[in-house]
Amino acid sequence: MPYVSLEWLNSMVSLKENTTIEEVAKDLVKVGLEEEQIVPPPVTGPLVVGKVLTRDPKEQSNGKVINYCRVDVGQYNDEPGTGKEPSELPSRGIICGAHNFEVGDHVVVSLPGAVLPGGFEIAARKTYGHISDGMMCSEAELGLAASAEGIIVLDKYLDGPVPEVGSDAVALLGLGEELLEINITPDRGYCFSMRGVAREYAHSTGAKFVDPGVPGNLVASLPENTEDAFPVVLADQAPIRGNQGCDRFVTRVVTGIDPSAPTPDWMVRRLQASGMRSLSLTVDITNYVMLELGQPLHAYDLSAVSAPLVVRRAKAGEKLTTLDEVERELNPEDLLITDSPEGEGSRVLALAGVMGGASSEVNENTTAVLVEAAHFDSVSVARTARRHKLPSEAAKRFERGVDPQLAPVAAQRVVDLLVELAGGTDAGRVLDLNETKPAMVFEFDPQHPARLVGVEIDNESVKRFLTEIGCEIDDSGELWQVTVPSWRPDLTGPAHLVEEVARLHGYEELPSILPQISTRGSVPQDLRSRRQVAATLAASGMTQVLSYPFVSNSHDRQLLAEDDPRRQALKLYNPMADDAPWLRTSLLDTLLDVARRNLARGNDSFAIFEQGMVSRAGDIPAATMPEVQTPNAEQIATIMSQVPAQPWHLAGVLAGNRAPLSVLEETKPFAWNDAINAANLAASAVGANLLVATPLVAGSEPEHVNLRAMAGQGIEPMPQAWLAPWHPGRVAQLRVRLGKRLTVVGYAGELHPKVCQNFNLPARTCAFELDLSALCDSVSDQPKQVATLSTFPLAKEDLAVVLPAAVSAAEVLVEVKKAAGPLLAEARLFDVYSGKQLSEGEKSLAFSLKMRGDHTLEAKETTALRERVLAALKKKFGASLR
Repeated sequence: MPYVSLEWLNSMVSLKENTTIEEVAKDLVKVGLEEEQIVPPPVTGPLVVGKVLTRDPKEQSNGKVINYCRVDVGQYNDEPGTGKEPSELPSRGIICGAHNFEVGDHVVVSLPGAVLPGGFEIAARKTYGHISDGMMCSEAELGLAASAEGIIVLDKYLDGPVPEVGSDAVALLGLGEELLEINITPDRGYCFSMRGVAREYAHSTGAKFVDPGVPGNLVASLPENTEDAFPVVLADQAPIRGNQGCDRFVTRVVTGIDPSAPTPDWMVRRLQASGMRSLSLTVDITNYVMLELGQPLHAYDLSAVSAPLVVRRAKAGEKLTTLDEVERELNPEDLLITDSPEGEGSRVLALAGVMGGASSEVNENTTAVLVEAAHFDSVSVARTARRHKLPSEAAKRFERGVDPQLAPVAAQRVVDLLVELAGGTDAGRVLDLNETKPAMVFEFDPQHPARLVGVEIDNESVKRFLTEIGCEIDDSGELWQVTVPSWRPDLTGPAHLVEEVARLHGYEELPSILPQISTRGSVPQDLRSRRQVAATLAASGMTQVLSYPFVSNSHDRQLLAEDDPRRQALKLYNPMADDAPWLRTSLLDTLLDVARRNLARGNDSFAIFEQGMVSRAGDIPAATMPEVQTPNAEQIATIMSQVPAQPWHLAGVLAGNRAPLSVLEETKPFAWNDAINAANLAASAVGANLLVATPLVAGSEPEHVNLRAMAGQGIEPMPQAWLAPWHPGRVAQLRVRLGKRLTVVGYAGELHPKVCQNFNLPARTCAFELDLSALCDSVSDQPKQVATLSTFPLAKEDLAVVLPAAVSAAEVLVEVKKAAGPLLAEARLFDVYSGKQLSEGEKSLAFSLKMRGDHTLEAKETTALRERVLAALKKKFGASLR
């Protein structure tokens, strides 16, 4: 985000006296530049000019020489004989480990109470046998440089005279200024410069703006091309969207540069206020002009490049070591700047518009430079920057659109500064290779803003607003001919001009009218179903979570068998994280990571669920984009046809105890039937009838699951073959009926012990996963007929029967419901007994029967129902009344 300095802003636009950074923020937000934050000064508290009176160096036991100094700090001095360490001189005692100063030198002193960059608070402290009542500061300690070999000696550091002892050093060094960080939308790239911000401030306040981007302000008139100019060839053979990668290229040559010339303080402060550190004068000047005008520039060591420069696309196998010392393999879509050194052929110098190469960079011995100011295609630069993960300051500006008329002005500004500050000489070699297109012109109806915005704005005001932003207007006809300014590539149609008129008229002047809400619209059925599922599970006590859908191969090894088809995942070409480039094929891929994280944070009992899409790779070929040009409609359709299926899934993980530990009741851990219950609950929320099948492993089935009675409903038991990541004997296959066939929509049960171990989960952790899309498809769209609620009271009967132990409670419950008929409202198993009072191989099951009819049931009716159920159980299972 750009930073706004009041001092720098005031050099381009007239600020009122005593204008605060808060006021500037309010004025800029009126024209769409939102405040991100106000950055406080890097240094607060007493930072003053001091003079070294005495210096007493002593070697310490560790071999280090430490200086004990008495420093005159003016009105902050301790009087003679007073202070933390009394002295005959009015001064303060300070310990210093630097040695680049002498008695009589003026230094920068931070006194107790000061806070330096990084939150470093200064206080009096005893060290090396003395009390240090302050600190003499270096550039690094004040945030003025990345490193420093000694403290600041003002006699050498300042260009002018040193202020009197005790005076404020914060203002002297430019450290007391607050900065405004603003948020720039992608269509306002021109505001990535102080020129652009100053222009917008002038729009907001009416203050006078002096445009530094036109000849006659910061630079003199621009020179014509010369015959001895450094030559450039534009040879882009693979344009994007029909646009050449480069349509303007300016070169200038400056010789006789003093490589040891320092960067002036004012420039260093402005660079630092913008988040850049000072490197060397030549590089600092190119960075400064970029921040000032918005035109990225590059300076080559003239002795390291050979004519001509060539702008072209990369060739297969080419590489470049960029200024960050990373060797990069280039892509045929990358736009390059190359030269032709004798005997070497074409050599890559830079990624155009992104970053220069190390072979031609300016160094400490450079005395002659080739200045480049060019205009590159925004799409080409954006793709290169993202491909190589190089979000450079130059790329940020080019990809948002740079003023194509700014290159020669910026190049001249660099030349002027190199001559003024570095002692250079303008060699007079000028090239401006200009193939830019004419400015866009389109028709505009001056009444269009009033129609779109809903506020009457007269023609004179519309013309004034458009002229302010730089448009040229021919209003001789009923429809105006508007020429948009070169620095506003985002203005491509009349609607954009209306937006500018509304912005400068004032958003606060536009009426706020609530839209009329139509009740005829409705939420799509699939979204409504997902909301119902989430609300139902949340109401049952589960917690909804959200995880990223990206996984690594390690998940597959922990969850899936080698031949599992779910290993066929889609790999992202440009993943968010290099260690997780695959799209998940199951929600458990990422939900188990959430469970592991909860446990690691001390949450040892939880029930979580997630709704999300999974990807099915299948046999679909990988979708590829065209190499250079923007895809056409046919190519986009082809790509979309290759997008794999992405069904919605629902998954949950249950670990630990069902309820918190209590002295009043025994706490039970989650069991696999809890996972089945949660899946059933989700299915019931959308009106689906979920059929459960489990492996017929002795003693593994939960009592509530109807295993042996499933055959009567056409449900086959689940195959006993193990399916990762589930426990082979404690997993249920979840099915729905589609017509006459059953379709598997998911699984629920215990996770395999190895999965629990790999994810550091408690033993016997349970989970479920459902294909939510298939589950919802199984539900008929026809309205369901709901039974009428009876107002008559319930009648209750209990029934306890003795029967063979091999008969499951689920089978008995099915027979109870069948025999009881329509009067039965609810049947529930409430007791299971086996013991000495029963014969071997027998058990007792007790059921609670609740009945309701279309009248108040009499005792003889409930007794008859009870007897009918008992007779049916006796016939089916040989049961007897207990």
